[in-house]
Amino acid sequence: MHRNDGVCFTSSSFKIPLSPPSQTLASPLSRARHSLFQLLHSLRNRSLPPTTSTHSPLLCCSSLSLTAQTYNLVNAPLLCSASLALSQPYSPDSTQSGSEVPQKGQSTTTGRYDEERVLISEVLVRNKDGEELERKDLEMEALTALKACRANSALTVREVQEDVHRIIDSGYFSSCMPVAVDTRDGIRLVFQVEPNQEFHGLVCEGANVLPSKFLEDAFRDGHGKVVNLKRLDEVINSINGWYMERGLFGLVSGVDIFSGGIIRLQVAEAEVNNISIRFLDRKTGEPTKGKTKPETILRQLTTKKGQVYSMLQGKRDVDTVSTMGLMADVSIIPQPAGDAGKVDLVMNVVERPSGGFSAGGGISSGITSGPLSGLIGSFAYSHRNLFGRNQKLNISLERGQIDSIFRINYTDPWIEGDDKRTSRTIIIQNSRTPGTLVHGNQHDNSSPSIGRVTAGIEFSRPLRPKWSGTAGLIFQHAGARDEKGNPIIKDFYGSPLTASGKPYDDMLVAKFECVYTGSGDQGSSMFAFNMEQGLPVMPEWLFFNRVNARARKGVEIGPTRLLLSLSGGKVVGNFSPHEAFAIGGTNSVRGYEEGAVGSGRSYVVGSSEVSFPMLGPVEGVIFADYGHDLWSGPSVPGDPAGARYKPGSGYGYGFGIRVDSPLGPLRLEYAFNDRQAKRFHFGVGHRN
Repeated sequence: MHRNDGVCFTSSSFKIPLSPPSQTLASPLSRARHSLFQLLHSLRNRSLPPTTSTHSPLLCCSSLSLTAQTYNLVNAPLLCSASLALSQPYSPDSTQSGSEVPQKGQSTTTGRYDEERVLISEVLVRNKDGEELERKDLEMEALTALKACRANSALTVREVQEDVHRIIDSGYFSSCMPVAVDTRDGIRLVFQVEPNQEFHGLVCEGANVLPSKFLEDAFRDGHGKVVNLKRLDEVINSINGWYMERGLFGLVSGVDIFSGGIIRLQVAEAEVNNISIRFLDRKTGEPTKGKTKPETILRQLTTKKGQVYSMLQGKRDVDTVSTMGLMADVSIIPQPAGDAGKVDLVMNVVERPSGGFSAGGGISSGITSGPLSGLIGSFAYSHRNLFGRNQKLNISLERGQIDSIFRINYTDPWIEGDDKRTSRTIIIQNSRTPGTLVHGNQHDNSSPSIGRVTAGIEFSRPLRPKWSGTAGLIFQHAGARDEKGNPIIKDFYGSPLTASGKPYDDMLVAKFECVYTGSGDQGSSMFAFNMEQGLPVMPEWLFFNRVNARARKGVEIGPTRLLLSLSGGKVVGNFSPHEAFAIGGTNSVRGYEEGAVGSGRSYVVGSSEVSFPMLGPVEGVIFADYGHDLWSGPSVPGDPAGARYKPGSGYGYGFGIRVDSPLGPLRLEYAFNDRQAKRFHFGVGHRN
C-alpha cells in the first residue's frame, strides 16, 4: 500500500464571527467554503495501473479549531481555521507527462480540474494516525455526513471538498484530512479525523446576572459526551437569547476548549458606568439649562451605577420620569464608556412649562333638578415643579348652582431622604355640596346643603408591585345649611342633620387606604380597601369606624369586554347622617336618581357591563346594576331613607354609548329600573 508521497498540502485560515441567535457555526463556514479553497496544480490523467502509480491524483485536507482570543461586545469572533488544498510539486519533467505549468497571472483553480473525476474503490474513516477510531459511534457520524463519497464511485475534487466540510459541519470533529491511497483494488479514500474531546467541566467568566442553573441545564445532557460544536453553538445562542429576552446588554464573547474536556465561556456584560441628565430646548433641541434639579430625576430611576444595563428597565425608567408630569419628552441614550465592557447613560429630557392658570367645567352628580342642573365652573392655578423638586401646588375654586369648593393642595411626591418613595400631601378645603344624596328635596322643593371645612395631611407609598398604601390624619368641621346659608339642625321631616345635635359636627379622622391596580386601565383588575376611624380627642368629637371596599375585574371576550364590579361598606358608632352610604344614581344603580335606592349604615352594589366597539372612538354598552342597604336604613340617625320612602334595594339595566375625549370617556346611558321608571344618565370619566 503506497501513500502519495509526491503530493504536498497548503492551508489557509479565516475568521468566523460569533453567530447571532439565528445562525450556527456551520452556516458561515458553508457560505465561505467555495471562495477559500484553490487548487494549486492540475491533475494528471490516471493512465497507469494502480500498482505502478507513484502520484495520487487526489489529496486534500480540512480542519476546524477554536483558539483563545480577547473579545469585545461589538466584534466577538470565534477564530477558526479551515484548509483544503491540493498541490503537486513542480518539476521540469512534469511538462513531459502532460501536466501544465501555471503561467504568471493565470488562475490555478479552473473548472476543468474541479470536474475531472477519479474512481474511488473504498471509503474509510480513521484517526489522524490512520488507525480505527475507538468510538464506533463517531465513525458512523462521519460516514453518515458523507453525501458524495461512496465506494465504487467517481468523484471530483469539489465533491471531496464538500464532504470534508460535511464531516466538519457535523460538529464532532476538530479536523479532517482526506488521504488517497493506491491499493490493488483501486484508490482508497481515507478521511483522517480528529474527534473533539469529551466534555467534563465548564468554567464561565464574567456572567454576573446569568443564573447558574440556566448554565447547568444547558450543559447537563452533554457531560461525558464528545463536544459537539453545533450543539455548543446552540447553547451560546440560547445564552445570548436569555440576555436579549430580558433586554440586557450581554453576550458570549469567547469560547475555549482546554485539555481534559473543560469548556470556558467568556461572557461580556455591559455595566452602567455613569448616568447623567441632559436638558434640551423645546424649540431648538439644543442642550440648555433645566429648572428641575438632576437629583430629582435621578432618584426616580431604578437603573443604578454598576449593574448590567437593561433596555427593558431603561424603558420603565423613561415611563416613570414621564409620569412625573414635568417632561414633554424623555429618552435614554447608551454610549460606550472609557472602560471596556461599560456604558454611560445619557437621559435627554425636554421640560414642560411648570405651571399657570386654567379654567374648566364639570358636572355634579348630587343635583338632579334646576335650570342648570349639576353644571360646575372651575378656575385654578397650579405649579407642578416648586423649587425644581417636582413638588406641586394647586389652588382651585369650583362653583355651581349649589356646589362650591375652594381647595389648597400641596404635594411632595417623594419626601427628601426617604428611600421608600413616600409622598406627602397637605390639604385645606372649604366646600359646600348638596345634601340630596341622603336627605333629598323638601316638599317645597328646597334642599339642604352640607358645608365642610377640612384640613389634613396624608402620606402615600408603594407597598409592593401594583400595591400602594395611604395613611393620613384629617380634621373636619361639617354642618347643614338652608338655601339662604343659615345653619339648620333638622330637615323638613324633623330628622336630625347632625350627630351632635349642634349646627356642626367636629371629627378627627385617622385614614388608611390600600389599593391594588392591574395594568392601570379601566378594564383591568382593581381592589381598594378604605378605613376611617373617628378619634374622640375632645368629648364632643365623633367616635366611629367606617370601612369601604371596591373590586373590579375585566375579561376580554373576543372584540367585547366584560366588566364586573362589586362594592360594599359599613359604618359603626356615632356619625353624621349625611355621611351614610347613598345608593342609586349614575355611579351606583342606574335607572334611579342619585341616592334614591337607599341610605344606610351598610350597603352592597354589584354591576356588570358588556362593551363592544362600534365606530372609531365610539363603543356601545349593555349593563345591569343591583344595590341593597342590607336593612340598615332605619339605623341611620333620623332614618332619612324611611322618611322619604326609599325602597332600600333595587336594580336597573339598560344600554348606552361611550366616546373617548380629552376629558375622559363621555357616557350617555338610558336605564330602566325595577319600578318601571326610565332615566337618562350622563357622566364624564369612568364609573367609581
